[in-house]
Amino acid sequence: MELLERTDALATLDRLLASPGGAIALVAGEAGAGKSTVVGAFAATAGARVLWGSCDPLLTPRALGPVHDIARQVGGVLAERLSALHTATEAEGRGAVFDALLGELTNPRPGHRTVMVVEDAHWADGATLDLIAYLGRRLTRHPTLLVLTLRDDEVGADHPLHAVLAGLPRPLVRRLPLPALSTDAVAQLARRAGRDPDGLYQATGGNPLLVTEVLAVTGPGVPPTVRDLVLARLAALSPPAREVAALVSVVPSRAEPYLLDGHPPAAVQECLDRGVLVPAGNAVAFRHELLGRAVRESLSPVHRVALHAAVLARLTPRPDVDAARLVHHAHHADDPAAVLHWAPVAAQRASRAGAHRQAADHYTVALPHAAGLPAPRRAELLEAYATAAYLAGLAAQALDARQAALALREAEGDPLRIGENLRWVSRLRWWTGDSAAARTTGTRAVQVLESAPPGRQLAMAYSNMSQLLMLADDNGRAIDWGDRARELARRLGDVETEAHALVNVGSARLQSGDVAGIIELERGHTLAVAHHLDDHAARALVNLATMSVEWHRIGRAAEALDRALRFTETRDLDGYARHLLGHRSRLRLTTGDWAGARADAERALTGTAQPGGSLVPALVALGRLHSRRGKPSTEDHLDRAGRWATQSRELQFVVPVAAALAERHWLAGEPERAVPELRRAHRLALDAGQPWYAGELAYWLWRVGEPLGDTDALASPYRRLIEGDWAGAAEEWHQLGCPYPRAETLACGDDPAAAEALRILDGLGAVAVARRIRAELRGRGMARVPRGPRPRTAGDPAGLTARQREVLALLAEGLSNAEIAARLSLSVRTVGHHVSAVLDKLAVPSRGQAAATARRQGLAPPT
Repeated sequence: MELLERTDALATLDRLLASPGGAIALVAGEAGAGKSTVVGAFAATAGARVLWGSCDPLLTPRALGPVHDIARQVGGVLAERLSALHTATEAEGRGAVFDALLGELTNPRPGHRTVMVVEDAHWADGATLDLIAYLGRRLTRHPTLLVLTLRDDEVGADHPLHAVLAGLPRPLVRRLPLPALSTDAVAQLARRAGRDPDGLYQATGGNPLLVTEVLAVTGPGVPPTVRDLVLARLAALSPPAREVAALVSVVPSRAEPYLLDGHPPAAVQECLDRGVLVPAGNAVAFRHELLGRAVRESLSPVHRVALHAAVLARLTPRPDVDAARLVHHAHHADDPAAVLHWAPVAAQRASRAGAHRQAADHYTVALPHAAGLPAPRRAELLEAYATAAYLAGLAAQALDARQAALALREAEGDPLRIGENLRWVSRLRWWTGDSAAARTTGTRAVQVLESAPPGRQLAMAYSNMSQLLMLADDNGRAIDWGDRARELARRLGDVETEAHALVNVGSARLQSGDVAGIIELERGHTLAVAHHLDDHAARALVNLATMSVEWHRIGRAAEALDRALRFTETRDLDGYARHLLGHRSRLRLTTGDWAGARADAERALTGTAQPGGSLVPALVALGRLHSRRGKPSTEDHLDRAGRWATQSRELQFVVPVAAALAERHWLAGEPERAVPELRRAHRLALDAGQPWYAGELAYWLWRVGEPLGDTDALASPYRRLIEGDWAGAAEEWHQLGCPYPRAETLACGDDPAAAEALRILDGLGAVAVARRIRAELRGRGMARVPRGPRPRTAGDPAGLTARQREVLALLAEGLSNAEIAARLSLSVRTVGHHVSAVLDKLAVPSRGQAAATARRQGLAPPT
């Protein structure tokens, strides 16, 4: 079919290829929009080296599927490292593969640039998504074009591809939407085919694939569905050719020649000649997955099962076949033995590639077939699934599996395996929010394991108790249990437990205010990384970062959060990453980057439900943002956070919730409602020796008129304010770079200070807080209370004026100041002032970040 109405997309790809640096093209459209056709036409004339990789609609996507495709094209170092991935550790192997691919893409070749195409990115596995993020951050310095095709109608709000695309450098990215063909284009194609265009557009909606299929049918009328179109094509084939099409329909992406052994070559050729199949390298495929799906769904269940079994039989003996393909066909062939054999293999390979979610999905396919296995084998499968699910952030599912494995192990009576599962159940009960049950189960694990000769299981059970006590702010006992674990671990040569315990002891020291804990956390991280213990290495960075936030080590916190996020996100440790995003949101709220705070919190809350306290920081940040801006929310984030905080009873969750609720009640004019919880949480913070937590709660008790005793244990800015030195307290917040608490403090000062507080609050868009402060100032007799922003500006989420929103929308289109000035009939200098104001109000340093923020908040159309 001639490429009508795709000239702009092709021209954009040509421009991106010719640009001096790297670029990323997102070719997006519905199924059948012609994404692959457009990219293929571009590749045919680009004069570049094009490397193709595809993501497949397998039951569980194969880890790094596109890289396997590319490795077959280029061989060399990439193929070697990809092959070694199955035997290497996750961090080493995957990093080596990523580096080898980057080297392949950026290796200079005279007169040629490289294009890497990843087709159907909406089906990408977790490791491939990490690869896209990895390449995106590095293409700025390399003249390579990365082309991603995706069905934008299959990328829902919680699809992980959104987070990856949002993190790509905006100046490099161009979205190339492929809309439906116009009525004129459809009529033109019909006339060229000698067909009546009447009703064609209405039947196809302008979808290029459907138009092509309708025009290929020679009978009268317009078939109403894709299935009818495809079956009409099949009816014209001979029975052997129809059987070839049926077999190819059950093979995702493409069918290699060896899968067609036993079918007459003439039948394959007939399918090609009639346009039912098309060549795909040395294989054959349907021109579009929709067509293959239509054929597949027309088959009887018995026929489909038989075809999958035939494909499985052909694939199994081949050493180069990805285990994920074998799992897919074994499942659809209803072959439990094959599923139980290949699913664990595929899961282990996915884990080594860092695709923990895919690993868990493979085990999920196997578990329904495990009922007939011997109890020890069934327990092993449950334990392996639980570990993969835990690393993928699926704590509730991991807990269910561990408890089922524990029941099987208890029936065996082996204390080591019982104790090991009890320790894991303890850990997972903490992750799912039940801290009391976690400590009870952890104590039982120690008791069971102490009845057997000391081993690594007992050492880790000791370390687990250290961790639980540290999380409960019982730091002295946490250090004692941690030292006991380290001593036993050293005697046994158990490096894993030693690293785990080091993280606990370092965290307990740092939590007590002893900065020497930082050294132990770094030692624990280094030891864990050296032995490829990603979970423990990540926890060291997570604790270092989150405690820096809690202790208001602002500069260190920002750097530590970014470091921890890079580590956890590149290793598919979703539970940790979402927890970190909540803490970064909290930090950004304090430092005045409210747009960034909102983006982080919303990203943390997007995805699979995650029980427990790990999302409390994000819920609190979003709840406080809504409260301060006076914006109603469809969900009460603070109430949800409060439920998890009450269940956990841990200071790290209880205090932020209590402070946030106190602020909300104060804004509503009902401060007395907050007092009981403030008193309880304040006592916990004092007992734990955490001056910043105690200070924030004391501030709210003082704010609502409650009497306070000794203030010596409070962090300095809070203590100085409560003791009457509001100017000194405000200066401390200024030095820390925290405009919102500085405004809170200035509001308690004299009239000029209160006016400055209002200017800060208005600039942040804290509409509800500014309104409350103005009312208090009038109540205390301030003669001239500064007016707030105009109502229309106050109603804007970012506090922008109508003109500033116009400027922002054009800035997001990539226009320069001169181009914006011409568009809006303004002077370039005026536009410059508007741009500066926009950057200030969005709290971002660059035009690119302003554009990204505008798209996230719906202030500009998405790219």
